[in-house]
Amino acid sequence: MPDLSVGEVARRSGVAVSALHFYERKGLIRSHRTNGNQRRFARDVLRRVAIIRAALQLGIPLAEVGGLLAALPAGQVPSRGDWRSIGLTWRSSLDKRIAALQKLRDDLDGCIGCGCLSMEHCALFNPQDTLAAEGPGAVLLERSELKPVEG
Repeated sequence: MPDLSVGEVARRSGVAVSALHFYERKGLIRSHRTNGNQRRFARDVLRRVAIIRAALQLGIPLAEVGGLLAALPAGQVPSRGDWRSIGLTWRSSLDKRIAALQKLRDDLDGCIGCGCLSMEHCALFNPQDTLAAEGPGAVLLERSELKPVEG
C-alpha cells in the first residue's frame, strides 16, 4: 500500500495538518520525503495519531505520550500487546489524576458558598506569596497533607 500524504493523514485521522506537523516536530510521529520533497507517512501513523488523540482526551501530557510511542517499534502498527502496555501505564496515571480531582472537588465543595472569608484553611490562599519558594501554582493543592476545608 502506498504511503499517505499529510492531507490524507489529516482527513483519515480527523487531526488538522498543523497538528500533524506539531506532532512530528515533537517526535511523536515520523514522515519521510519523496524525490519531489513531499512529506509522506507510513500507514502506521494513523494508529499512532489515534493513540495521541486518546491520550489528549484523557489529559495525558504529550511528553508522556512521546515516551510511550518512542518505545514502540518504528514503522509498525502498535500491536495489541503494545496497546495493553500503554493502557496499563495510563491507568496508573489516570488513577492518580482521578484521586487528585476528587480531592480538589471535595476541598472546593467546602469553599463554595461557605462565606467564611477567614482563608485559614483554604488551599488556594497564599498571602503575600509566601509559598513562592516551594514552586509554581497552588502549592497547597499538591501537598498530600492538605487539611480539609472547614466552613
